[in-house]
Amino acid sequence: MQSRRVFIQQMASATAFASLGGLSLTSCTQPLSKKITVLHTNDVHSQIDPLPENHYRYPGLGGFARRASIIEAVRKENPNTILLDAGDIFQGTPYFNYYGGEIEFKLMSKLNYDLATIGNHDFDNGIDGLFGQLPNATFDFVSANYDFKNTVLDSHVKPYKVLVRDGIRIGVFGLGVQLEGLVNKNLYKETKYLDPVEIAQDMTQALKQEEKCDIVICLSHIGYDYKKSPDRISDLNLAKKTKDIDLIIGGHTHTLLPKPTVVDNAAGEKVLINQCGNSGVYMGQIDFYLDNKGNKTSKGRSIAV
Repeated sequence: MQSRRVFIQQMASATAFASLGGLSLTSCTQPLSKKITVLHTNDVHSQIDPLPENHYRYPGLGGFARRASIIEAVRKENPNTILLDAGDIFQGTPYFNYYGGEIEFKLMSKLNYDLATIGNHDFDNGIDGLFGQLPNATFDFVSANYDFKNTVLDSHVKPYKVLVRDGIRIGVFGLGVQLEGLVNKNLYKETKYLDPVEIAQDMTQALKQEEKCDIVICLSHIGYDYKKSPDRISDLNLAKKTKDIDLIIGGHTHTLLPKPTVVDNAAGEKVLINQCGNSGVYMGQIDFYLDNKGNKTSKGRSIAV
């Protein structure tokens, strides 16, 4: 069994390279013109401070202050960086019980998050509680398969958003887990759950054909994999059943990947999937490299916070 220190070192140094858009790995020696960095978190669960020093697995790790230092360093190295969160921002420490999400959103705003999606625990104070905290967030929320019509969130959550860095168009859409049976209906009220695969196909078509995006990212809170229910929708199954998604940033199952998983999509093209555990102990970094012909390569790692 590996020691905690060895495991963390391996996680922090792990990299995954993928061929995206038909560019072979040997082509990495060719001149590349632009680099886009994607930093991401998931399932932070109101963990504002580092974990306790007596934590059974990650003593003293995590916390917003350490994350802020890492983000600042990455942005200094590459100003063309975006910062995303895959949901379950709320619930897990007394900060949420007392402040109802205010601290989480204000700190994420100070870290200049670009976008987040909505996890099931983000409804724990009800949809009205979530709506009430939105003024504390300077970033937007994206969720394409939650229909918020007839709720207070109608028009306040976008299905997708296009971010532009150095002329590169990055389309980001969100997907959420089935709420029925997981969250009390009194909390999410009239929110309707739509099929993630169908919605993902609609979103990728819009982002690639209408919005002319160079990179398409799915912010997912549907779970990485369900071995006991292999047919259940998950990030792995979503990647295999769709096309034109370059990266799936996952949440919900608290899966800690040593490096991004690479799978073939419905068109035989490579898709990266990454998820970084929970409580903000790790965050992910994916670097996309685009040459003058629009070809893409990527590499990724998990960073111990």
